[in-house]
Amino acid sequence: MRALNIYAGPVARRSIAQSGLQPEHIRTIPAAAGGPKGLLLGAMDRFIFGEWLNRSTQPVDLVGASIGAWRMATACLGQTVAAFQRLEHDYIHQHYETTPGQKRPTAAMVSERFGQNLQAFYAGRVGEILAHPRYRLHIVTSRGRHLLHSEHGFRTPLGYFGAYLTNAVRRKAMGAWLERVVFSQPDAAGAACAALPFGTDDYRTRQVALSEANFNLALQASCSIPFVLKAVHNIPGAPPGAYWDGGITDYHLHLNYPAAAKATTNSIAVYAMPTGFGGLNDPENGLVLYPHFQQAVVPGWLDKSLKWRHHATHHLDTMVLLAPNPDWVKTLPNGKLPDRTDFTHYGNDLAGRVKAWNTACSASAQLVDEFAAWLDKPDSASVRPL
Repeated sequence: MRALNIYAGPVARRSIAQSGLQPEHIRTIPAAAGGPKGLLLGAMDRFIFGEWLNRSTQPVDLVGASIGAWRMATACLGQTVAAFQRLEHDYIHQHYETTPGQKRPTAAMVSERFGQNLQAFYAGRVGEILAHPRYRLHIVTSRGRHLLHSEHGFRTPLGYFGAYLTNAVRRKAMGAWLERVVFSQPDAAGAACAALPFGTDDYRTRQVALSEANFNLALQASCSIPFVLKAVHNIPGAPPGAYWDGGITDYHLHLNYPAAAKATTNSIAVYAMPTGFGGLNDPENGLVLYPHFQQAVVPGWLDKSLKWRHHATHHLDTMVLLAPNPDWVKTLPNGKLPDRTDFTHYGNDLAGRVKAWNTACSASAQLVDEFAAWLDKPDSASVRPL
């Protein structure tokens, strides 16, 4: 059974038909939220960043939310393959012991341990990430507004209920409750932030300069699932308030990539930009390569049940999406991708969960083998419309 399906938007399909897919064609790589589902992409990350992209020299924007932000930050480390192997190991072996009668650990405990894990993982290496000569990292977070401006036992659930109702009517209107805040590494040309590789007219957006002072907090915020982890408050250099998982506003990063060249400071609030900043630089033309764990690119976390928002739009016209065959996924342990329900399913049986997740990760090598074979002999007829 084939493991890999390749999908592409109309612009990307025409490019593939003309010249296949070359590493120099890639300008942006998104990485979705989705918790343990992202583990299935570890082997692909090691191949893309440890081998394939090394055959080219162009700058590449890396955009991540939640576990996707962790993955893209890891791509900016030296000895990339070893770094991704450690990420996979550390994620699989994270464990939060529950006491008898307790269904799940407290959000405070999970946040404390997760923060410690991030500190240990990137200890002494943040400068290496920020100074990467090719990759421009963008960490997506969700900042609460009004009732969600700070975390509170009563106001927070009420605020998220309001966000859910508002989002169901109009996604852009959810910006009244939660705004997209992107932490971007400094631009090599001297600007406070590298240009965003997507347009921002779709949703209320701010951009903040990523630094050694706020890197760990921004990354933890991007991974802070509401009610599972605590929000991260008052990140240095950023607007005050509570910051949560970037997947809330941008679950699968269904962003307007073709509009990046049209982005200006009139369509994005750039926080703490130096006086006289004249606008965002136009990116070069190129494709978006998206290793994903499914075909659908769902806009926001609250859109998961809104199936009419799961279809591709013109925002994805330049995208090449790599996803596992749903029938192949059924051959994995428990007949599914690793996901957060496994934490409660296995409970304190750490060995059982580790075995299941390791098995899924080992099986994902087939995805890489098939992608590498296709790159050598690209067949545009096998690329499905996104």
